[in-house]
Amino acid sequence: MQDFTVEELSQAHRALLSTLHKCEKMDVTKLGKSQQTLLVRRIAALKVALTLIEKEQTQKENGEKSL
Repeated sequence: MQDFTVEELSQAHRALLSTLHKCEKMDVTKLGKSQQTLLVRRIAALKVALTLIEKEQTQKENGEKSL
């Protein structure tokens, strides 16, 4: 896996968090069924990505070796 700097992780986290907030603000009732499913899956994927970035940031801050 590629080793990212703390700054790169921070920028990615900020960008993904912004995207997550925009997705969560969307009016699901105006979307078709397939778009609703896509949105739900996208939100779940963004949450996973954010969690992994936060974990990596914590490891870097504590000086631990990442996977």
